Amino acid sequence: MPYLSLTTWSLHRNLGPLRWTRWDAQNQCHIIEEQEQPETITLLELPKALADKGFRSLEVCHFHFPSTEHDYLSRLKQSFQDAGMTFYTLLVDYGDISSNDSVRRNADLQFIKSWIDIAAQAGAERVRVVAGESSPNDQEALERSAAALQELSHYAKQKGVRVVTENFLALSSTPENCLYLLRESQEQIGLTADFGNFKQPGKYEALAAVLPYAESVHAKAAHNEEGEIDAEEFRNCLDLAAQAGYEGPLTLVYDGPGDLWEGIQRTREVVEPYVTILTK
Repeated sequence: MPYLSLTTWSLHRNLGPLRWTRWDAQNQCHIIEEQEQPETITLLELPKALADKGFRSLEVCHFHFPSTEHDYLSRLKQSFQDAGMTFYTLLVDYGDISSNDSVRRNADLQFIKSWIDIAAQAGAERVRVVAGESSPNDQEALERSAAALQELSHYAKQKGVRVVTENFLALSSTPENCLYLLRESQEQIGLTADFGNFKQPGKYEALAAVLPYAESVHAKAAHNEEGEIDAEEFRNCLDLAAQAGYEGPLTLVYDGPGDLWEGIQRTREVVEPYVTILTK
């Protein structure tokens, strides 16, 4: 049944330093760069804080992990269990598995596998893998991505984790490519549908095409410079989820200005009525 969920990206300015990964083409290696951010709540505290607010699951961006040591991951898993929260997805926001650079692609595959290991230790049900940064018109890149997703899915299954991808970045920016990747996986991977990642014109048609296959929805609203939500546009997206019979978590995404908790609340006020609608 549908229920409220949150992604840590909605609190990205409150969770302490961000640890970005980038590919150093000259030295053919990954580089981790840290961006300082204030910490007003820790990742370990977040599951209980959200449970107290009526959320039932959380999706965690990989760059919000302050540690990947075994002891920390055990504590994180326990924090979810103590709060009665589901660690629904670990969002790996780095990696180009569609790259025609075999060194880069293989390095990124190993990077993602290491995060699948982390997800298993931390109790995450899923790992979201980006399909790729290549042009959506590059058929060979699409085939490389499909093959990589199948490899990652097989690896994750042995760890008790499910791989999902998303309509995120260039390669999966069209509904046709999203559905191609699902077909090629023979139902071995899932799909996250993000309201904000398809653009007009054709946004609603694209969402209508993929939402029947989604097992996660990122409920991201358009907003102005003051953080005020375009409620009508947002409701159009939520209507499409209802029409598709969506039954998973509605993961709130707020990435606008101002106080993040207030932005999350504004997003929630539009989404919450749909939780009731979708459960009927």
